[in-house]
Amino acid sequence: MSTARPLQPDVPAASPAPPSPGPAASGVQVERVSKSYRRGQRVLSDVDLHIRAGETFGIIGPNGAGKTTLFGCMLGLLWPDAGSVRVAGLPPDHLQVRRLTGYLPERLTFDAGLTARQLLAFHHALAERPSRERPQEVEALLTQVGLDKAVWDRDTRKFSRGMLQRLGLAQALVGQPRFLFLDEPTLGIDPEGVLHLRALLRDIKSRGVTVIINSHDLAQLEKVCDRVAFFRAGRVEALEDLGSPSSTLTRHALVVRWAGPQPLTPEQLATVTREVGATLLDTAEDSLRFSVEDDWGASRLLGALLQAGLPVASASREEGRLERFFQRPGDRTP
Repeated sequence: MSTARPLQPDVPAASPAPPSPGPAASGVQVERVSKSYRRGQRVLSDVDLHIRAGETFGIIGPNGAGKTTLFGCMLGLLWPDAGSVRVAGLPPDHLQVRRLTGYLPERLTFDAGLTARQLLAFHHALAERPSRERPQEVEALLTQVGLDKAVWDRDTRKFSRGMLQRLGLAQALVGQPRFLFLDEPTLGIDPEGVLHLRALLRDIKSRGVTVIINSHDLAQLEKVCDRVAFFRAGRVEALEDLGSPSSTLTRHALVVRWAGPQPLTPEQLATVTREVGATLLDTAEDSLRFSVEDDWGASRLLGALLQAGLPVASASREEGRLERFFQRPGDRTP
């Protein structure tokens, strides 16, 4: 069996259709979850997390932070030592939940000797999708993930990593899941494929699917996620709402450098930034780092700084705003 199989139960063909989550119990609720492995190594410590139904939620953090362990607990593949996990109000290993869940693991292992078309047809049958619709649905899924039609009938052992990644995503979508767990979904995918995946995730979200992504691709998470949780040492260290007007991640960081001495006092800087709706984030010997609403906000700030007498030499927008979570205090440079 493939380790990338969709989490579907082996039940009789006469089973009823998968239920839909009720409006009051349709998210992923993690309450005070702790998990340790052998020799007392604690991986998760009192994790509290509520992932809302229909949102795209990102999980980031350094290696060893507990992200993969949390994924295992939310999927019902691992059991916490303390606390609880509920998906649509039910335990994650409940058969109804498994029928609603799709999973793309980081490490893909498919059944040897099957073509992409055969593999999806097999899992389509396991998911108890109508057999008369199988050929059309399999082809639709392969098309949806952008897998080249020329390789649909090729042995998957000859696939590149990027091709396997697309196939794994198609397999996770076979059962029309309401909860989609993606572990490093951009691994091995070329830039064109990343753009395709981003568009696909937007389409999936528009259909009300809850998407949970564990990834080191911070730039992509910024573009697709509604919220992001930053893990360090088994705890949620920060939770950012990327869509909130007050979020620093919805604004741009602008680094301004000047030539010669800096003539403005802290009081003057505070007045300038307040008047144009900017925020002073950091100061250094030859630069200032601001948060601005958008490009127009950056232009207004630069104009105000020049008018106040700051000899601006350069201004550049800072990219990769999620990277700031990984910087320890004192490590930041403008």
